[in-house]
Amino acid sequence: MKNDIVEKLEKIKAGTEQIIPEEDFIKKLESGKTLKIKFGADPTSPDLHLGHAVVLSKLRQFQDLGYDILFLIGNFTAQIGDPTGRSKTRPPLTVQQIESNTKTYFEQVTRVLDPNKLKICYNADWLNNLNARDMVTLCSKVTLSRLIEREDFKNRIEKHQPISFHELLYPLFQGYDSVALFSDIELGGTDQTFNMLMGRFLQEQYGQEPQVIITLPILEGLDGHNKMSKSLNNTIGLTETAENAYGKLMSISDELMWRYYSVLLHKTQDEINQMKLDVAESKFHPMDLKKAMAYDIVSRFWSKDEADLAQKTFEDLFQNKNYDQVNSFDCTEFFGKEIWIVDLLKHLKAVNTSSEARQLILQGGISLDNQKITDFKAQIKIEPGQILKVGKHRFYKLDKK
Repeated sequence: MKNDIVEKLEKIKAGTEQIIPEEDFIKKLESGKTLKIKFGADPTSPDLHLGHAVVLSKLRQFQDLGYDILFLIGNFTAQIGDPTGRSKTRPPLTVQQIESNTKTYFEQVTRVLDPNKLKICYNADWLNNLNARDMVTLCSKVTLSRLIEREDFKNRIEKHQPISFHELLYPLFQGYDSVALFSDIELGGTDQTFNMLMGRFLQEQYGQEPQVIITLPILEGLDGHNKMSKSLNNTIGLTETAENAYGKLMSISDELMWRYYSVLLHKTQDEINQMKLDVAESKFHPMDLKKAMAYDIVSRFWSKDEADLAQKTFEDLFQNKNYDQVNSFDCTEFFGKEIWIVDLLKHLKAVNTSSEARQLILQGGISLDNQKITDFKAQIKIEPGQILKVGKHRFYKLDKK
């Protein structure tokens, strides 16, 4: 292989799980043709987090290497709902919900991707036009036994849980997207492997050169065990402040830090091994490497200026014990009255739900002027200037207008 191809291959492989098959990928790189690189997303939620950014940052790497991205919005498939990882049928979204989510989705996606190197596509443009004959032809390409090999379906069958027929069609529709786009490469999380391979299979059935699949790892959340998920309250949202994101990143375990270096910052295994050796030889303290990790991630997904401020705020609070830089929040309406601690947390937007507040309180993660609040039902009186601490690294100064 030519040196430039080797260099591209090594950059793209860093932080990925699989390239299926790698030899086909090399051939596509060597062909010199303009490659169609597909990434599909169903706008099922308006909120993105660093787990989503894993694939987005790899797509940005392709852009930096000179490639354009076919960014496919699944405005048709979102009405069905991807059954991946589901133990029951997902409720369908309305057209209005999809349109609203799509708008906020783009606002967040373009924080990572260069909008000038994106070609936006909508799969309703071709899937809405399939007639009955087209649907019969599409369904004839795939056997039922192949579909129920999929782990999600297999598990539900074994547990006698229902599977709606339209869910069986989802991987066919996602696969047909690759046929409609003549895609050369498709990227997605490891949980999308079955769907992406269906695209490769259907392209062969329709006489096309099959796409190469590049799978990206699923990012663990702040707990270090479960997939980053809003429902598990273990996320770092792309719409959060840089200070919050930096603080949350500093709260992760040392072991999870290496994972974030690999998946979010594309450090090679050799680079990570060297950092581990430096720690073992006391050349660096793990705290220094974690601060570097947090700074680089915030710089990448927020901005360098915000990363500078977030790091200074963190150092002032936790290393210098200086609370002058804590953000002030107007709580005038609550002074002199009793307020439920959960209502205060929601007012400050420190939590989204009562269950999230309950979890933090029961874990000892809430304190007011260094006094822990351990009663979920606590009614408290607050005064101007008090400091509320939420979790390990979030502070709120209760202030007047």
